[in-house]
Amino acid sequence: MTAVTVNLNPIIKLTDDQFYQLCRSNPDVKFERNELGELIVMPPTGGETGNRNIEIAGDFVIWNRQTKLGKLFDSSTCFKLPNGADRSPDVSWIRQDRWNALTSEEREKFPPIAPDFVLELMSPTDTLKETQAKMQEYMENEVKLGWLINRKTRLVEIYRQGQAVEVLESPTELSGEDILPGFVLNMQIVWG
Repeated sequence: MTAVTVNLNPIIKLTDDQFYQLCRSNPDVKFERNELGELIVMPPTGGETGNRNIEIAGDFVIWNRQTKLGKLFDSSTCFKLPNGADRSPDVSWIRQDRWNALTSEEREKFPPIAPDFVLELMSPTDTLKETQAKMQEYMENEVKLGWLINRKTRLVEIYRQGQAVEVLESPTELSGEDILPGFVLNMQIVWG
């Protein structure tokens, strides 16, 4: 099953509050919304992808607990990007000062902020073209560093704001650079 895009705009344009309520009323369905306001129904991941996601997230949790530099989020967290899209990266991170600048209400709902870092792990139901477009959207909306990991091809695309995409073939590790100081992801947990 692949993601399905539904255009309700000719009938109703959902407000941010209505979109939030739709998501809360349907907790078993993962929704995103593109910049045009179209709903994207995301399929659940399979066992291999889910396992890799949690293993990767574990490394981020340990690093973040040690450094206390920001807030870490899982794939269930939806962010309201500056272009109006509502997106849920597989892993995301926001610097503490930027998170603290949000009100408690903004933090409780879908935070109106672009993460500083995002990671997307391709699952068998994802298309490369759509996931690359999502990564470009992140970069156009203030994300500073992004990793697109494709386990099937063993390629990693590194996205940096204002720079060309760097493609790595079967890297052994990825560095968080100056966005995630001191963070290194051992790719053995990804390639398995």
